[in-house]
Amino acid sequence: MSEAHAAPRVFVHADGDVLAAAAAARLITALVDAQAARGSASVVLTGGRTGTAVLEQVRASPARDAVDWAAVDVFWGDERFLPRGDPERNETQARAALLDHVPVDPERVHPMAAADGRFGADADTAAAHYAEVLAAAAGSGSGAAVPEFDVLLLGVGEEGHTASLFPDTPYVREQERAVVGVHDCPKPPPTRISLTLPAIRAAAQVWLMTTGSGKAGPVAAALSGADPVAIPAAGALGRSRTCWLLDASAAAEVPGRP
Repeated sequence: MSEAHAAPRVFVHADGDVLAAAAAARLITALVDAQAARGSASVVLTGGRTGTAVLEQVRASPARDAVDWAAVDVFWGDERFLPRGDPERNETQARAALLDHVPVDPERVHPMAAADGRFGADADTAAAHYAEVLAAAAGSGSGAAVPEFDVLLLGVGEEGHTASLFPDTPYVREQERAVVGVHDCPKPPPTRISLTLPAIRAAAQVWLMTTGSGKAGPVAAALSGADPVAIPAAGALGRSRTCWLLDASAAAEVPGRP
């Protein structure tokens, strides 16, 4: 493991509801701390049941207004390449769960393109455009391809995928581009847009969140140092912190746990 990245820390919660509430509290604190340090904060959102539940818990928290939402930059780690407003889009879910209910600055919310948008059905061009958005957010003087996101949220699939990086695909092997159009996904929809592992590793904190016994195998493999080509989640590391937020079922096979 590169010295520039943090070894994973594991946090186990009784069930998915407790996990979502705990992750929401952790996220609010991280955003407040980043704003106290620099005046602004950045977060990369994920979709799925757990990712959406976390945002719903942030919305419900009495502490949510401790965050200056107008000074938060919002990005996505991946997106289903579907028409704008489709209920399966991560953006649609995030807006309904949180973003439509807090005073975010629309100019600081950066969704990935929709399949009926300016790039039409061309996911590769849409991905290249999102890479340009990230480079611009990083700042012209930084030389970085992406910002150093304060918190980057991820889920984990039953085969070990994270974002839309699936095992043994060209996309999980990508080392040059920050964002890729993903084709022929083994889970529907087949076309997506995703950050690559190098872009994910630019984040200060990476949190991988998942629940259920079906995830126990890939979670254990990732935490045991699996090859990211085989278990993409194993390659998701933060610069200062890498957190695995699990329920008891997903943590059942983690090495060293009872």
